[in-house]
Amino acid sequence: MPTIASFNVNSINARLPNLLAWLEATRPEIVCLQEIKCTEGAFPREPIEELGYNLAVFGQKSYNGVAILSRFPIEDPLRGLPGDPEDDQARYLEAFTGGIRVASIYAPNGNPVGSGRFAYKLAWLERLRAHGEALLELDEPVVLAGDFNVIPEPIDCHDPAAWAEDALFRPESRRAFRALLHQGWTDAYRALHPDERGAYTFWDYQGGAFRLDHGIRIDHLLLSPLAADRLEEAWIDKGPRGRPKASDHTPILCRLRDG
Repeated sequence: MPTIASFNVNSINARLPNLLAWLEATRPEIVCLQEIKCTEGAFPREPIEELGYNLAVFGQKSYNGVAILSRFPIEDPLRGLPGDPEDDQARYLEAFTGGIRVASIYAPNGNPVGSGRFAYKLAWLERLRAHGEALLELDEPVVLAGDFNVIPEPIDCHDPAAWAEDALFRPESRRAFRALLHQGWTDAYRALHPDERGAYTFWDYQGGAFRLDHGIRIDHLLLSPLAADRLEEAWIDKGPRGRPKASDHTPILCRLRDG
């Protein structure tokens, strides 16, 4: 039963000891990383490979960057989200591994609303929806894993009023996320925990947000129908967020039955 994890590490080289400790303790078969903030050449391959992982990396210097770690061979990597050949931001990496097609996603933040950044966010999410349509036609389970930078519903936020005008919670962003769900993707966490509050994956570094549990859920695992049929568990591991020098995100995971 493969376990698939998504973890925005907020600079892999700055958080490497934390990541390695978590990988060793948790041992998920497939891990999608976001915001690695380094080029492929600067990615710390060796200590991760020593833990038994194969790697695919799509990075850029100082910003963005995504990676896939897998205990299975990694095949057919796709670097970059189709639909805009001019987009050079490292935000999407897709591959086939362990009988599953997975994508590591770092969607644009989009702030400030009203700026070109928000327009780019919405255009990027529309490109994801268009590519998602093609992925759903494949005869294989697919998992879209990552930091979508969208708070889907008020239940996914400690203080909805405080986030009302933020790009992560704007109606346009939430509508784009719902379009994916309506297309046929299943939010793995909400499928098994439909009414749970306090299920957060991000806490700001400011104002004691983690200590007070003032968080939001913006990291998601979206499953195609063939993957959703195999869903057994989905959970958020808050442990890494409480470590010294932690990322401001924490991992979200799901376990699928063997196909």
